[in-house]
Amino acid sequence: MLVAAAVCPSPPLLVPDVAAGAAPELDAARTACADALGLLAASRPDLLIVVGPAGADELPGPYAQGTPGSFAGFGVGIGVRLGASEGPASGRALPVSLAVAAWLLDRARWADAPVEGLGVDTAQSAERCAESGRQLAARAGRVAMLVMGDGSACRTLKAPGYLDERAAPFDAEAARALGAADLAALAALDVPLAEELKVAGRAPWQVLAGAAEGADLGGQLLYEDAPYGVGYFVAAWS
Repeated sequence: MLVAAAVCPSPPLLVPDVAAGAAPELDAARTACADALGLLAASRPDLLIVVGPAGADELPGPYAQGTPGSFAGFGVGIGVRLGASEGPASGRALPVSLAVAAWLLDRARWADAPVEGLGVDTAQSAERCAESGRQLAARAGRVAMLVMGDGSACRTLKAPGYLDERAAPFDAEAARALGAADLAALAALDVPLAEELKVAGRAPWQVLAGAAEGADLGGQLLYEDAPYGVGYFVAAWS
């Protein structure tokens, strides 16, 4: 059963070495992520499952504890592993969203429970996401989730997806639902609209909604901003 969850944004810019001179701009987001991870640890889970979007050039599916990831594609020679110092000798690397999660866990010195990962196809239907979430929640007696994903990438003229007037209302509703642990609202997020607005977090959030069915969790929104024209949210459920 799901006992706690943390929702964090997934930009590589959360890693200060990737952000370089712009690193201070996301200090508040990093602090909020650390606070959310602290609440996860306090839930004393038997298993932590990290869920994040798998991009177009990345493979969806499960990732074992210790799977490596890298930020070499962003010009930084930093490697990470998912929840462990050692892992599989060969196999696929973590999607970027899970690599960012691995960095957050390492920064928090996570050692409270085994860690598994799931890369979610960003085109996956809401129904399929919910079913995946139900299966994840049944993986252990006390399951915690770290859910990675961004809001719309169309909040400003300089945003990756340019300005779309529908982006701010979409993000406002997503932020409200994440902060309130509103499962129905998350499940009802418009899939085609989310795709048009380049919302990387839609599928992972709907996986979380499925996992939380019957768990009676309350939520709090710890951070909400769009510093680069992309919606970033941090929320904690317990």
